[in-house]
Amino acid sequence: MISINNIYYMLSYAFKVLREQGYKSIRTEEFNNTAELCASILTRGIEYQLKRGLGREYIANSDTLSTLRGKINIANSIKTTSLLKKQLVCEYDEFSVNSYMNRIIKTTVGILLKSDMTKGRKKDLRKLLVFFDGVELLDIHNINWKVQYNRNNQTYRMLISICYLVIKGLLQTSSDGSSRLMDYLDEQRMHRLYEKFILEYYRKEYPQLTVTASQIPWQVDDGITFMLPVMQTDIMLRHGEKTLIIDVKYYSHTTQVQYDKNTLHSSNLYQIFTYVKNKEVELKDQEHEVAGMLLYAKTDELIHPNNVYQMSGNKITVKTLDLDCEFVEVERQLEQIVNDHFCLLKA
Repeated sequence: MISINNIYYMLSYAFKVLREQGYKSIRTEEFNNTAELCASILTRGIEYQLKRGLGREYIANSDTLSTLRGKINIANSIKTTSLLKKQLVCEYDEFSVNSYMNRIIKTTVGILLKSDMTKGRKKDLRKLLVFFDGVELLDIHNINWKVQYNRNNQTYRMLISICYLVIKGLLQTSSDGSSRLMDYLDEQRMHRLYEKFILEYYRKEYPQLTVTASQIPWQVDDGITFMLPVMQTDIMLRHGEKTLIIDVKYYSHTTQVQYDKNTLHSSNLYQIFTYVKNKEVELKDQEHEVAGMLLYAKTDELIHPNNVYQMSGNKITVKTLDLDCEFVEVERQLEQIVNDHFCLLKA
């Protein structure tokens, strides 16, 4: 289980804008579920966007008009016999707030208003909907999340990401077709947030480290890598000759059970071992020390892996991170990892 307030901290590292002054008061609020947290973030985000002005884009329209506007659609004008009424079918672009991103936001707010949250939060959201009066709703099952960002709409990036978390991570459709919001994000979305949080935390708090999510090339003997899968690390920390490869895992079950015996997920262990050994061969011509870590998020299970193994000359650590505590304790655990491997303190 993860504290709702810690989900805010995780989001604040994943989206740097949440560390700005206008959002800082959120960390002191109490939330009953993740939907309330998302509603609070969206409320402040929309308020901020309204001060800048809602984004607009040109929307293609086709209408039967008495006066010329845009281009005349001759075929449709003849087909609809509008010429007999001294009218024309015109096609024109209108600079409108009915942009796709505004439609995503309005659709998400509508979903949040049906969730289990305080009347005060719902009241705040309803006040903001007034400014979306000319914005149409979207079918939640057919939203295109591949929106394009530029200098003019960068402020929407975090808002759309929160909308994505609500619709993809919280909204659950039952067998009878009805929908409801869950109290927590689903496992897939939480895994991505967990991974992004760890990466961005180390980037911000440890500038003395080189923090990346780098690929590791396969160290083959004959140079043939055809059809080999990409070795994409979650997090790679480097300082001097030391390298730590971290593979984060967010599972409802952190261990597998066979014959009443708990063991680590074999595929996870094989994966981190492969990363470490290929990285070691890559660095063979320079001073190096490569270690690996599986970093699990703590669950409600009784057994939590916290082990250190020496495998073929490399240290492989399996660690469980407790996220259901005060955030200062979460930070202490993350700091301990860096201190153990690099003997470094926060900048």
